[in-house]
Amino acid sequence: MDPVLHHNFSAGAISSSASTLLGQHKFMEMIRTQNISFRERISSRVAVKCIASPPVEDVPALAHRTKVARNEHVAKLQVGYLFPERAQALSTVQGYTGYGAEQGDKNLRAAIASTFYQNLGIEEDDVFVSDGVKCDISRLQVLFGSKVTMAIQDPAYPAYVRSSVILGQTGPFQENGERFAKLEYMKCTPDNDFFPDLSNVARTDVIVFCSPNNPTGLAASREQLTRLVQFAKDNGSIIVYDSEYSMYMSEAHKPRSIFDIPGAQEVAIEVSSFSKYAGFTGVRLGWTVVPKQLLYSDGFPVAKDFSRVICTAFNGASNIAQAGGLACLSPDGLKAMSQMVGFYKENTGIITETFNDLGFKVYRGVNAPYVWVHFPGRSSWEVFSEILEKTHVVTIPGSGFGPSGEGFVRVSGFGHRDNVLEACKRFKDLYK
Repeated sequence: MDPVLHHNFSAGAISSSASTLLGQHKFMEMIRTQNISFRERISSRVAVKCIASPPVEDVPALAHRTKVARNEHVAKLQVGYLFPERAQALSTVQGYTGYGAEQGDKNLRAAIASTFYQNLGIEEDDVFVSDGVKCDISRLQVLFGSKVTMAIQDPAYPAYVRSSVILGQTGPFQENGERFAKLEYMKCTPDNDFFPDLSNVARTDVIVFCSPNNPTGLAASREQLTRLVQFAKDNGSIIVYDSEYSMYMSEAHKPRSIFDIPGAQEVAIEVSSFSKYAGFTGVRLGWTVVPKQLLYSDGFPVAKDFSRVICTAFNGASNIAQAGGLACLSPDGLKAMSQMVGFYKENTGIITETFNDLGFKVYRGVNAPYVWVHFPGRSSWEVFSEILEKTHVVTIPGSGFGPSGEGFVRVSGFGHRDNVLEACKRFKDLYK
């Protein structure tokens, strides 16, 4: 039997000779996101109390506040730690033996801010380095808690929905509608140009939005994102914006970041990753941007609570992965990433041409590495099974991304060129 051709082949990671990161953070730099007060000296140790809740009086009275209530369980955290006096040694190259800053290496945070958010009002301390978007989505769900209401695109990456279910934000699964109760599904189909009709979307605390979209490959226009930001402002909502495919965008007039839209810093969080840019799918390195201007309904900064969640649930991305990330953001690294992205976009073009020649309606990922193929009148799972059993090629059934994905399959451009060409030959043999 022929070997299975998987839809998502391993992407070659950029090779770099970056050395292990050494301790570049001073002690106070490592904990600069928290208010520290020294209470007492006990023999050779210093008692340090981390204050989770600085007063909101410091927030300007006219600052925009969302209507999202702060997670009361994060707000009640009051944790004490004892640090040896010799902890200062950790700030030296010779003395470094332990963990780095949970929020990420200072140099990498600065490089991400200057590379992807230059002139967008985002500073290095707004950037939280992580082990990828999926992990950060779950951390954000922990941040918001179980009492918030959530809206997602339909179809959408399944992790958005599943993390909401696990946190208890939804009701039971409704078999007849193929959806979870209490979760707002924002329908994105060819009929509305894959952008939701916001006039029919109920108010929710959080709106999860991915552009360019996985699975459809479509990217929102500036005008559409402007409407989305205004919608969030009017409703006091917070947008969680997934931009991990932004380097694949070919249409230069479409924004690569939600922060390209004026006012987005007051209503949005952005997540992204090196996985699709540099083949870091196994290396695991990403980031989340939480602007200082983003406030809960009581005026408390969202970023301060997110930092607390990070410090509680995460010890920071691997030093080795972060060194690789810095190499990727060097001039040579950016060039290599651009070449790799271009290669996968060529694969996507080959797949698109194949299905077009076969007479299918194809929504090509001009701005993403995915091809969204329509099989009208047929079940997504039926088409998936047919392709798998007759060609030994793995695609993804559209209904797995939500009820509006029914009748579609997603085909990925991630793969070796020879495998993509062979898969397309088998598609032609099946559907000619």
